[in-house]
Amino acid sequence: MDTAITVAQVVAALGIYNVWLLRLGKATSWRGGNATNMKEEFAAYGLPPWMVGLVGVLKLVCATLLIVGIWYPVVTQPAGIALAALMVGAISMHVKVKDTLAKSLPAAVMLVLSLFVAFA
Repeated sequence: MDTAITVAQVVAALGIYNVWLLRLGKATSWRGGNATNMKEEFAAYGLPPWMVGLVGVLKLVCATLLIVGIWYPVVTQPAGIALAALMVGAISMHVKVKDTLAKSLPAAVMLVLSLFVAFA
């Protein structure tokens, strides 16, 4: 079970790093609304521009804590819970703009991974 949790921590963290560091300004098929980058996506959700930075920092901190949690397990559960809360927010934004279910899939997978890490 410990191996599965560690794998989930790494997969979740790498997913966050990918979205927020490598694909921040790039179009993907998962973007909400008709957005072609993260700023447009947050605008499509009706969120102010400063939320991009806030949410990005929070997700990157959670991802980093998931990695740190491999060696210091005490941080794993809080990081998993916080990331799960952020993923609930992401899914709710996709629902708000009436995105297809497929566009919510990455956030849903991250939610499941986060909850598994937090409570396994």
